[in-house]
Amino acid sequence: MSLVRQLAALPTDRVVQIPGVPTGTVAATVTGEPVGSAAVVLQPGPTRTAGSFVQAVLDELERVAVGLLPGWLPEVADLPRADPYGLAAARAAAVARARGSAHSAAFLAHLATVALSGRRPPVDPFPPEIRCPGLTRVVAQGFGRPRANLLIEVPAGLDPAGEQAVVAGAEWLCHHGRVGVWLAGAPLRHEDRVVTVPLTPAADEHPAAVPTTPPQVVGRPHPGSPTEALLEAALAGQSWSAGRVWNRYHQPHPLSPAVCLDLLWPDERCVVEIDGPEHCRPDRFEADRQRDVRLQLDGYAVLRFTNARINHDVGAVVHQIGTLIRARRRDLAEGRSHGRRRPHPL
Repeated sequence: MSLVRQLAALPTDRVVQIPGVPTGTVAATVTGEPVGSAAVVLQPGPTRTAGSFVQAVLDELERVAVGLLPGWLPEVADLPRADPYGLAAARAAAVARARGSAHSAAFLAHLATVALSGRRPPVDPFPPEIRCPGLTRVVAQGFGRPRANLLIEVPAGLDPAGEQAVVAGAEWLCHHGRVGVWLAGAPLRHEDRVVTVPLTPAADEHPAAVPTTPPQVVGRPHPGSPTEALLEAALAGQSWSAGRVWNRYHQPHPLSPAVCLDLLWPDERCVVEIDGPEHCRPDRFEADRQRDVRLQLDGYAVLRFTNARINHDVGAVVHQIGTLIRARRRDLAEGRSHGRRRPHPL
């Protein structure tokens, strides 16, 4: 049976473990189908209780939802800025969209405010019982699918308490979010109440390729991207922004594929990635996160912004980039000064 058919047959109303196929392949295969659900890859990390596992998954799911704006609230695409008037308009649009649907108007308005402003309160005003179904609906709509399944990476080396937290938390998410929870990654060795459905890719099946479009101009904003041009114009007036390079290829190892970085400060090892609507697809979303991890392991700091975020509030984006660049320069300066310290006299 093909991998597509195996995935289509997975239950979407319970927790199952799916060994045999890499997580990225599962997400890419599900996404490649023209209809059906989306598979959202989440990596919550080790936790000790079911409650902390649920909280970690919902926080990751919220970050996915924020990145998918304006897919789930198209009205905000026309807002000029995320100022108080723009935020009020976004809340009004969210309330109007929630009317007559399964969405909570208050939750959708809150999420729109968080997504546009880039700020969330230190304590979430909504309990997990509201966040869970609200976020799963929003993410599914952001991907343009009728539903979304949670594809959760199980960390390796969990003890019995850690596995129990994962399973109990996954069951809670499945019940309250009305989603399928597919556990990938490390196999469960201490918990036996989760059904295992091994996946077997056919010999001639390969993961869906992630399409890439090389830039037309290396070292400058892409001529076909007004968002890059807008960000460059805002950066040009900042003295700290010197040393930036647009659309440069990075190849950490001769045997690894080269990747094109949207915006790079080579000396400070800072990368800024700009995500258009195509990055909302689960395969692209997963590929982006894997790429971020590789860059971070190579010593780069990575900031990622959507087109909508830059177009709505380029000033806030520039401020955040500047904060990172200045911090990295301070760290470099301190490191150099420490390296030049004179030895302490005996």
